[in-house]
Amino acid sequence: MESSDGDTHDTDLNEKLLILQRLVNNYGQPNPSVINAIARDLDFIKLNIKFFGYELATRMAEALPPRSIPAPIEHPLTWKPTTQADLESDWAAYWLNELKIGFIYHRKLWEIVYLLQALHNYRLIRPGARGLGFGCGNEPFPSYFANAGVNVTITDLEPSNRQSIGWAETGQHASTLESSFVASLVKRDDFLNFAELIYVDMNHIPNTLREYDFCWSICALEHLGSIEKGLAFVENAMDTLRPGGVAVHTTEFNFYDDNTTIDNWGCVFFQRKHFLDLANRLRAKGYEIPEVSFDLGSGPLDRFIDLPPYSHQVSQDVRKMWITEQHLKLAHDGVASTCYGLIIRKPM
Repeated sequence: MESSDGDTHDTDLNEKLLILQRLVNNYGQPNPSVINAIARDLDFIKLNIKFFGYELATRMAEALPPRSIPAPIEHPLTWKPTTQADLESDWAAYWLNELKIGFIYHRKLWEIVYLLQALHNYRLIRPGARGLGFGCGNEPFPSYFANAGVNVTITDLEPSNRQSIGWAETGQHASTLESSFVASLVKRDDFLNFAELIYVDMNHIPNTLREYDFCWSICALEHLGSIEKGLAFVENAMDTLRPGGVAVHTTEFNFYDDNTTIDNWGCVFFQRKHFLDLANRLRAKGYEIPEVSFDLGSGPLDRFIDLPPYSHQVSQDVRKMWITEQHLKLAHDGVASTCYGLIIRKPM
């Protein structure tokens, strides 16, 4: 299909801009363009910023006293973003110890403790409970739940469909039941007895998945194609629960810009208005929703927004020297984002 005149003009302009941005010209000489003079050192500036952010996070983590928390702690949760205070808490330390994960300041660790604390608050990590995970990838949760006697259904996208959303290259999917097995958390026989793997498209949840005590998804619903589809998934997932069942989800939160965000893309970023509208719709249907909070925290690392390049975007040598990725907030496609947690209870 032929391009329109507008598309051709945009292509020509982009090609010219790329030439102006090049570090050297066709002869290997420095590019004298104004655009190149402005942009050529930006990567180095970002690496400097990243280094000091990571160094601060490393030193703060080393300064934390070792903690051995003997039992889970009662701590109510809201809908909320990742914060430094959460990760430094005793309730978070308990769950990290349970999963045998060393402490670093990383938003992905926050997602782990948020999910487990939410389920604990409703006494759902117990023998005989039924749990359903969406977009599980290689998460440790199925092994941990199976060890507790929970019957776990692990779901992920059909292997033939993963390439289209970019998960196949990054390992963010469960290819087999074995890929969800974590030997340090559960005996193999117990895992095979309590866990099963089913391929599921989160945009089309089969009606055979019903009567679960809880369901969860960790940073998966932003990969469903659009903001609308992600929000629809949250509502549709409630149909998988029995009365009194609980859903826990985490996703991407564009906390910086209330006007513009990324939509209709491989990874979308939800805004405050999307969470408020979703909470109102769920409450109107009779679901129980805790307080909706947008408190971003007040610690030094709550104010550090990491920048690309990230570990998968650089060489091994650069990664070894600069990229240790300790962050609670980061920039992605020009959006400043952090993780955001949702808890929803189906009425009895």
